[in-house]
Amino acid sequence: MRNLKFKEFREQLKTSSRFFLGSNKVMQISLGRSDSDEVRPGLHKVSKLLHGNSGLFFTNLPKEEVIRLFEAYEEHDFARTGSTATEKVELHEGPLDQFTHEMEPFLRKQGMPVRLNKGVVELVSDFVICEEGKAISPESARILRLLGVQMATFRLHLICRWSPEDFEVYKEGLELSDIESS
Repeated sequence: MRNLKFKEFREQLKTSSRFFLGSNKVMQISLGRSDSDEVRPGLHKVSKLLHGNSGLFFTNLPKEEVIRLFEAYEEHDFARTGSTATEKVELHEGPLDQFTHEMEPFLRKQGMPVRLNKGVVELVSDFVICEEGKAISPESARILRLLGVQMATFRLHLICRWSPEDFEVYKEGLELSDIESS
């Protein structure tokens, strides 16, 4: 979870809503894992969907407003190690004016073929930072950040909605029958 981006979203909804993030097992037990131990009717269906990077969102906002807020929230960010590159980023041979001479040793440690030429950082040969569709290395992530290239997008997805009146699954690929049978 990208904390800063999430904190910004949570701050927007602070007056009307609460987020609960933590151990999925603890949240599952608190909601109830089956019909017999659920706190309210139907809540065990929500607990079955708590896995991976999941949390609970409690609000008194109308359903349509919540859907609109979650669909509209999207923030671009720097890619992290292991994420998939969305484009090929390549630097061509020549001077790298965006870097000061003090950056040359750091860039060399990141695997870039650089040298100082009259106090200017110079790329000795063309250098591919990342290839589209491939995992980003730690070195590539650092170089992309220095260049200001943002390849990641932070989004929050609604998986389901529960109210005392009904239960609705939003996430594609999940059916209500899958939840009830498991």
